[in-house]
Amino acid sequence: MKTRIWNLESEIWNSGKPLHHLKVVICILITILLFPGISHAITATEILEQVDDLWRGESSFAEMTMDVVTENYERSMKLKAWSLGKEHSLFIITFPPKDRGVATLKAEEDIWNYLPRVNRVIRVPTSMMMANWMGSHFTNDDLVKESRMSEDYDSEVTFEGLRDGQDIYEITLVPKPDAPVVWGRIEITVIQENLIPTRSLYYDEDGVLSRTMLFDDIKTLGGRLVPATMVLVPEDKPEEKTVITYDSLELGLGLKPEFFSRSTLTRKDLVR
Repeated sequence: MKTRIWNLESEIWNSGKPLHHLKVVICILITILLFPGISHAITATEILEQVDDLWRGESSFAEMTMDVVTENYERSMKLKAWSLGKEHSLFIITFPPKDRGVATLKAEEDIWNYLPRVNRVIRVPTSMMMANWMGSHFTNDDLVKESRMSEDYDSEVTFEGLRDGQDIYEITLVPKPDAPVVWGRIEITVIQENLIPTRSLYYDEDGVLSRTMLFDDIKTLGGRLVPATMVLVPEDKPEEKTVITYDSLELGLGLKPEFFSRSTLTRKDLVR
């Protein structure tokens, strides 16, 4: 293939036509089209930006099921979720009846919970971002994505190649000095072809594995290829897990920042 390219370039170059600059442009275009990897090597940050926004886009609406399994109980919840960029998100529980209407809102720097049983809106302090959300293994930070891997961590591709029959990137992340995060290191595995994650490993500040996130059931939702299932397993209790399944996803809804307000938290029509 390379020999054919070089021969074609030589023929163009030696054709005697006076358009020298056109010859150069044609040669460059041929090389880029047939060897796209030469033109740009993707960076770890670019991969993480894709992963950070995989399920969100410019704006989104999703319906999800969250199944929680612990040594003491099992429970299932239905959720509705809206997002606008990286600064606004809203989650409302629609099932079971006893939790119906419980909601979590992120509006820029502020995060609020609404408890319909007592009709109270409570601000979530920064110290509670790593607390478990509604008895699951996901944290408040996981839910509203207060931190972003592409912004809060220094990252590099530490493995690129074939593993388990699949071409992947493995990216290692370490927190930036002033980043408001708790993980000492994250290792994420991404499929090269479509930049879809398959696994994330979370280590504490002592370098001990704390939890594993698995991504599965890749399908088209909202016109985009995404993992429809996320499984979070704590390392100290491997028999426990929380599974989030995307039942539906819509992107590009044209939502406005005004939608993500404290008054929206109490809207009963959104729970239906």
